Amino acid sequence: VTKKFLFLFLVLSFIVNLITPSLAQEVDLKLPAPSKIKAISKPFAPAIIRAVTVNPKDPFLFDFIIDKGDTNFDPEAFEAETQKLVKYFLAALTIPETDLWVNLSPYEQDSMVPQVLGVTELGKDLLIEDYYLKQVTAQLTNPNTETGKKFWALAYAKAQELYGNTKVPINTFSKVWIVPDQAVVLEKDGSAFIADSYLKVFLDQDYLAIKKNLDNKEIGTDKIGSEKAQDINGFSSDLIRQVVLPQIEKEVNVGENFATVRQIYSSAILAAWYKKRLKESLLGK
Repeated sequence: VTKKFLFLFLVLSFIVNLITPSLAQEVDLKLPAPSKIKAISKPFAPAIIRAVTVNPKDPFLFDFIIDKGDTNFDPEAFEAETQKLVKYFLAALTIPETDLWVNLSPYEQDSMVPQVLGVTELGKDLLIEDYYLKQVTAQLTNPNTETGKKFWALAYAKAQELYGNTKVPINTFSKVWIVPDQAVVLEKDGSAFIADSYLKVFLDQDYLAIKKNLDNKEIGTDKIGSEKAQDINGFSSDLIRQVVLPQIEKEVNVGENFATVRQIYSSAILAAWYKKRLKESLLGK
């Protein structure tokens, strides 16, 4: 058995801001009310495609091994869940990896989802997970939560140090990215088994959206007019990385909120493995 390390450029792009309902309705998504989403959900292992075997005589004939995880489906429900996972696999198989991303930003509605992805169940489910991430991030920066209290205490302390008071706008308008970390796939005799996979979360400033909304006091992007403004806003970004992102990353990898992301990730990993092997085969040549 040899280990193959696959990198999949499946990118979910998010802005730390509540999504407007009208944007979600345009793509006909069934979204829960924000009050129904908890920032920290219980650990949950969803059903995933754990392995795939390709028939050597017919490379388009697949056998799948489904890991039931923590689910307790009856036969009919399990069949429906399996069909959903296979659809994820087939969508990832046919859609270019450069189009496997969503960006549910109210400020970039023209770059929300590639058309070829948006018509699939995979694309719609990624958009729903994007919505979940916005709500989770908003809650984690809420001063009424434990994480939010820590974040704002450090932010106000920095503002006091720079300005002598805490009545200054602090920019928390940032973009959170979920990207795959290294995935380990065990391969033998035309079969691939996912031994390990992990999703990373990191922060990047959404310069385009900020540029379009520079003087918006409501989101803290108004101009203060000094180098200290850059200092406090840069510091707030560092605080998000240190205080908020670790909580989000843990939730993305084990929490019930993002079980669908992990289902899609597993299906896409195996689809990427298959495409790579197909290119190396006689058929690919």
